Amino acid sequence: MTRSPESRVRTGLGWAVHAYTATGLVLGAGIVALLMQPERTADTYRACFLLMLAAVVVDATDGTLARAVRIKEAVPGFDGRRLDDLVDFLLYTCLPLLLIDRAGVLPDGWRWVLVAALVASAYGFCQADVKTADGAFVGFPSYWNIVAFYLFALPVSGGWAVGLVLGLAALTFVPSRYPYPTQPGRVNRVMLVLSVPWAVVLAVALAFAWTEETFRSLVWVSVVYPVLYLGTSWAASLRRVVSGEVPRPAVGD
Repeated sequence: MTRSPESRVRTGLGWAVHAYTATGLVLGAGIVALLMQPERTADTYRACFLLMLAAVVVDATDGTLARAVRIKEAVPGFDGRRLDDLVDFLLYTCLPLLLIDRAGVLPDGWRWVLVAALVASAYGFCQADVKTADGAFVGFPSYWNIVAFYLFALPVSGGWAVGLVLGLAALTFVPSRYPYPTQPGRVNRVMLVLSVPWAVVLAVALAFAWTEETFRSLVWVSVVYPVLYLGTSWAASLRRVVSGEVPRPAVGD
């Protein structure tokens, strides 16, 4: 059966979107190459975080492109959701945890907490009901790239770093709800809109040396967004616990 030109174009667009998602793997390879250097400087970690920021932009936009080309119809034999999950686990969990280790953020004898975070994240990624029908994550959504940045940039080290990593890993198993900014919903839309200036502030901050006062000021300004995100999540979860509401699992993405 001969395919129409329109069908071929849609298939090409579908594969282009998958290739766009897969650029996360290229970004990840760049991060690994930087972290494996024997000699690492502040500029090395700046480059790593810039690549992670670029990966977040790709992750935030590829879903919109996929829906625009109706990707399941355009390329029915390829599971883009599975590719997306693989890229996300690499860039949101594995590489940020590797960066925390290579940067020496944790005290001696406490590197095992990174394994705990890795296992918790794997559990979260594999949960069938990790996303609710009204657009929320259930449990801490493995934003270890953000955790790694603030641990390194503020900086937070020693026992405080250990406690933060273990606490967030434990929250993966707690059925609290966290906004999913790229999904529909009023709270999600607000978080998505606020994420834009937050990302811009981080990008500008990374243009300065870690020791410059401008960098530290911008980092502290940017802390407002993750604090607001977590505060909103926990407050909404508490209201649902009080009201006895049970989150409905999502049927699909």
